[in-house]
Amino acid sequence: MNEEKLSKRLETVASYIPKGAILADIGSDHAYLPCYAFLNGMISKGIAGEVAEGPLQSAKKQISKNQLDLKLEARKGDGLEVIQPNEVTCITIAGMGGSLIRSILENGKSKLPGVKRLILQPNIGASTVREWLIENEWELIAEEILEEDKKIYEILVAEKGNPLKPYQNKEQELLLGPFLVKEKSQTFKKKWVQELKHWEKIVAQLDAAGESPENRSRKEELEQKITFVREALI
Repeated sequence: MNEEKLSKRLETVASYIPKGAILADIGSDHAYLPCYAFLNGMISKGIAGEVAEGPLQSAKKQISKNQLDLKLEARKGDGLEVIQPNEVTCITIAGMGGSLIRSILENGKSKLPGVKRLILQPNIGASTVREWLIENEWELIAEEILEEDKKIYEILVAEKGNPLKPYQNKEQELLLGPFLVKEKSQTFKKKWVQELKHWEKIVAQLDAAGESPENRSRKEELEQKITFVREALI
């Protein structure tokens, strides 16, 4: 992977960047995504944000290598610390856990004025990202699920709007994704069949472990999820 050829996952993330956007890519690593987006005419300028010195230097080298120093900037900071309100119009956060993405958005809420689109790719825990979007009045406008190198990824795209608009069965669709559960792609089915087997094993282990308030609570939570998934896979 490089600035000319992204992974399938990041290429899909990039496909949702609005043309002419000013981009902030948080956790940018080598700045491949902002370099690719600029070189392909997707963005007018961009910021690559990194919290660690090593990846920051890698991002700076990549930007310089492509002679993009006047258009792209690598900045060091935690999450959205690297931007100011009304500085960017689109934010990408890819390749982190859902809880971390949620935390970055929550801690950086004061930096979101002026941002028209969020493109988020949690490796796990997409439901917690969907919850944050609803709580903060961001409307999910698109979702994708894809498999690459034997891993399954979800991509969530949101803009300010009616946060409940895509949802019909909110509790189920927070877990499975309101767009994804309608499409029911083969990758979607593969992901949730795997999760179902995993959860059923845990429920069997909890049954074998005997009764306790903690076990009962965990079992009820898992059984609810199992019901949601079975209904979706019909």
